[in-house]
Amino acid sequence: MAHYRASSEEENLMNRNSSRQNNEEEDEQEAMKYAAIEQLQRLPTYDRARKAVLRGITGGFKEIDMKDLGFMERRELFDKLMTLDDEDWHGEYLRRLKSRFDRVSLDLPTIEVRFEDMNVTAEAYAGSKVVPTVMNSYVTIVKGVGNKTGVLRMEKKRISILKDVSGIIKPGRLTLLLGPPGSGKSTLLKALSGKIETGLKCTGKVTYNGHELHEFVPERTAAYIDQYDVHLPDLTVRETLKFSTKCQGVGTGYDMLAELLRREKDLKIKPDPYLDALMKASVMKGHKENVVTDYILKVLGLEICADTIVGDHMKRGISGGQKKRVTTGEMLVGPVGAFFMDNISDGLDSSTTFQIVKCVKQMIHVFDKTALISLLQPPPETFELFDDVLILGEGRIVYQGPRENTLKFFESMGFKCPARKGIADYLQEILSRKDQEQYWANPDIPYCYVSAKQFAEGFKIHALGSVMRSQLATPFEKWKNHRAALTKTKYGASKLELLKACLEREWILMKRNRRTFFLKSIQLFLNAFIVSVVFSQQKKYHSTVEDGIIYMGAIYLEMQMIVFSGFFELPMTIDKLPVFYKQRRFSFYPSWAFSLPASIITFPLSFFEVFFVVLITYFFIGYDLTITSFLRHYLVLALCGQMSYGLFRCIAAVTRNHVVSNTMGCLAVMWLMTFSGYVLSRNQVHKWLTWAYWTSPLMYIQTAISVNEFRSKSWEDGLGVAVLKSRGFFVETYWYWIGILALIMSTILSNIITSLCLAFLKQYGVSKIAVSRDEFEEVDSSNGKEYSTTKTESFDSKA
Repeated sequence: MAHYRASSEEENLMNRNSSRQNNEEEDEQEAMKYAAIEQLQRLPTYDRARKAVLRGITGGFKEIDMKDLGFMERRELFDKLMTLDDEDWHGEYLRRLKSRFDRVSLDLPTIEVRFEDMNVTAEAYAGSKVVPTVMNSYVTIVKGVGNKTGVLRMEKKRISILKDVSGIIKPGRLTLLLGPPGSGKSTLLKALSGKIETGLKCTGKVTYNGHELHEFVPERTAAYIDQYDVHLPDLTVRETLKFSTKCQGVGTGYDMLAELLRREKDLKIKPDPYLDALMKASVMKGHKENVVTDYILKVLGLEICADTIVGDHMKRGISGGQKKRVTTGEMLVGPVGAFFMDNISDGLDSSTTFQIVKCVKQMIHVFDKTALISLLQPPPETFELFDDVLILGEGRIVYQGPRENTLKFFESMGFKCPARKGIADYLQEILSRKDQEQYWANPDIPYCYVSAKQFAEGFKIHALGSVMRSQLATPFEKWKNHRAALTKTKYGASKLELLKACLEREWILMKRNRRTFFLKSIQLFLNAFIVSVVFSQQKKYHSTVEDGIIYMGAIYLEMQMIVFSGFFELPMTIDKLPVFYKQRRFSFYPSWAFSLPASIITFPLSFFEVFFVVLITYFFIGYDLTITSFLRHYLVLALCGQMSYGLFRCIAAVTRNHVVSNTMGCLAVMWLMTFSGYVLSRNQVHKWLTWAYWTSPLMYIQTAISVNEFRSKSWEDGLGVAVLKSRGFFVETYWYWIGILALIMSTILSNIITSLCLAFLKQYGVSKIAVSRDEFEEVDSSNGKEYSTTKTESFDSKA
């Protein structure tokens, strides 16, 4: 017994010593941490914003430059973030972040969105011919041409989509947008975010903190999250979000951080080192895209598929629900202050929808941001997350106010929600003529259908409607606007950084499609081998004009091969256009930053391919064997490859459609080949077609290579000139350099036209409203019924 007591006392003594030693180590680590923070605090604000205190490899805290922040340091930051609260780590992190700003009394920017007397209308086409069938598509094209020329007039009428809508989206409150399909929810979200379609006419006033949309750049101040998932299928989820982060930039985040550090230094406040490092990394160029991307991936639950390609109907990738989260995350990574989310729950289960809305709510409440979210049928637990509800019906605001008062308003109109009925489903069905009667709760008055217009009028005289009108009557005082709230620069990064980001993305896409490029190169080499075999001879003849004509045929086929090798740019460019048009609307980058990387990436590829083509054909066919002639021959064909790539990219940018582009591409090839100077000589071309001869780049290529070959030492001077004259080619040697200059100018011109088309042309196949003649009459009788839009690729949509 005594032995056991002695052993127990010895064990307790060892535990106390161990505990004391651990406490001493923790105290020592804490002292080292604050010593490092104290040393960091002495630095100037500029240097302090670029350095942080983190635990080193040896376990002690040390000062680290943010530009040297690597994968292990980022992992340590996120591991520390995860220990805050396993259940609510996102909300806890945001609250600690906000607490840091509050300690130094630094106000964060907020945005109040107001819209007053807003009306949106569109022109609708009448008749049965607007239904999208194969026959009607041709009829529509003919009618479109006739309408443009004034020969035919397509019957049109203006249809109202939004009618006298007014309201306020307040910061710090999460607002739910409800309404049946076709009620105008998407149009309202686009109008408020400044992304209304050009075919719609919008009147009224939309203001952010009292400033109208023309006073700042709404595309970068507010984020519109589309209900359609448009992404490049060959990029991974991480790469998609990372590219969006690079393009949107840090906004005013760095300036806010610098002011925060300055105030903390004046007040002698020591921040948490991990929180400090994470904030600095999130606004530091070169690291922001990594840290913010990793954070949003974790928030949206996309870590499991972060390195999986997005995919499409032809390539297997992530699921539809994950694509919807990628669409949401693409905008969440930006530094905007207002979010307009259109039906973000498509393809998501109720649990995932709840988690995403909960994360957005935490961000809205903690940082007083602004959000209007459209959901079709939110489950009850998701509905309870919202602070306010805005209900649209037939283009009118039926209700806008606190979520708790929604049922009371409809009870005042004579309707009551059953006990076990989901409130969101009830609010959707109460506007339906078919389902409304079951909710009538006034036995003293016989039921009569209550239209959306009557609900809207009832809301105007309701107490909540009166409060809304009084708030709108009091204008927002512009002096209260935070200087960082509204963005006035068109792009989120410098033009060089945007070009670099697009160039990196283009390189990734090229690597992912390397099989296509490889097969194209193999096809080109096989064609070159066939041409070299066909035109090879045991004895190379250079004695007659007929011999020269044979060599001209070989030159013609070489050009033809290289021109056709650029045809694959047509489908590849058009496949990327939907993503480009989406990112153009969001002001991610200028149009030239999209088109130029493709030219830069294909430049060495073209020169590489042509080098092997010339290597295969030049000596087999028997061209002049001097090194000068060889290099000159190679240079012309290499530029021919660049011209071909640029030409077909230009056709893709002009046509913007697979079918039309293939047709125009074939016509372009026919034009190039016919007026190359070989099929028809200069003397055989009709005078009214001379413009086609002089504008054909292949004429200059054929002339340059022919002059290079037939004015060489392999051909007698008189014979070479005779060969050139026999096909109407110019014989002066300077025509070689004219051909080089023409090819360079042609390539530059193609790229300029491509950039201009991308900058100013609309996406092919814009939405148009189509209704029958009977519905037209119903429009007049019902005072402007709203109709959903139908995708039609008519003649008007191409301009």
